Amino acid sequence: MSALTLINARLGAEAQALQTLYVQDGRFVSAPSAGAEILDLQGKLLLPGLVETHIHLDKACIMQRCQLSEGTLAEAIAQTRSAKADFTEADVYQRGAQVLEKAITQGTTHMRTHVEIDPQIGLTGFNAVRRLQADYAWAISLEICVFPQEGLLNNPGTEALLCEALAMGAEVLGGCPYTDADPDAQIRRLFELAVAFDSDLDFHLDFDLNPEGMTIGEVIRCTHQHGWAGRVTIGHVTKLSTLPRDTLLEVAASLAEAGVQVTCLPSTDLFLTGREHFHNRPRGLAPLQHLHACGVTCSLSTNNIGNPFTPYGDASLVRQANLFANVSQLATEAELLRCLSWVSSESARLLRLPDYGLTPGCRADFIVFDAPSPAAVVAEISPPLMGYKAGRKTFERAQARLLKP
Repeated sequence: MSALTLINARLGAEAQALQTLYVQDGRFVSAPSAGAEILDLQGKLLLPGLVETHIHLDKACIMQRCQLSEGTLAEAIAQTRSAKADFTEADVYQRGAQVLEKAITQGTTHMRTHVEIDPQIGLTGFNAVRRLQADYAWAISLEICVFPQEGLLNNPGTEALLCEALAMGAEVLGGCPYTDADPDAQIRRLFELAVAFDSDLDFHLDFDLNPEGMTIGEVIRCTHQHGWAGRVTIGHVTKLSTLPRDTLLEVAASLAEAGVQVTCLPSTDLFLTGREHFHNRPRGLAPLQHLHACGVTCSLSTNNIGNPFTPYGDASLVRQANLFANVSQLATEAELLRCLSWVSSESARLLRLPDYGLTPGCRADFIVFDAPSPAAVVAEISPPLMGYKAGRKTFERAQARLLKP
């Protein structure tokens, strides 16, 4: 690989000081290399690439095949099940590629995608996403989480398919406990499988605004039992938004102690929940700011694009950070920086990325913004101007020009 020297760059916490960084063989290094290409950033802001921790490439961009009338979770699952009957490997690949290309140009360099596995779809979606994983490795690192959207214990044949996908290279095992008659039993079985395959776990844990019936306790118990701290993520967890402060802080402390991580999916959770309320409609988002303060590793993510779970989206993680900040009424520089961390450094921690950042030894995955500060990136939903993966340029975006008379 060719060497690269970045000059006149502004970095995160020291956004006003111009700095020089060196890249050799796809990683940041401490000293320049002979014959390095020079990239003058002219005072632009340089940040590590963004990290998408929870998205569904296999069922993206299918709105034209679905009929949306109620906007509920049950309808989204049913409509997607119907559309899924006609999925082919080529179809999943083509739609997934659309989203990947959007994500790349929005500055995402790492992604965990959930892929549905069940007797209806078999390994069709998984095989398509594995091809995407290989074909787009030049621009984005893609991690595959296979999960039983249609249920595990209630859906015979699903477990064998999940095991087959894990044996074929799926990196993460997912869960959807609310789809089984005994959610806790699904959680226990998935932990057993995760231990057998030495796999991390990522649950779609709950998806409503009724504080009753929380399954977080079982996830925490199993995490302790199996010694899986730092390897378990729970997504959505919208029930957390219904808890009074003291109860929430107790749960947060338990999550932190167990090493269970939390992902909030603002677009989907806002779209699907609270529809039974005509007035005083609740926001229903997992309160990451309080969880983070208690020591829980958190992330914000996209979840779905262009399907009945979320009919819109452009794969911009900066937009998700801004949306969460709006809904959660976060506005100070420290709060906006925290929102940015939930799509970058904290997301990298959640995915256990060992070489993330801008220091020597880290992989040279970075993006460039024309923004006065990292907090302003979130506040203004700034689009990245260019991005690099392992020191190689992957995209560029022309800045808008005013054409004054």
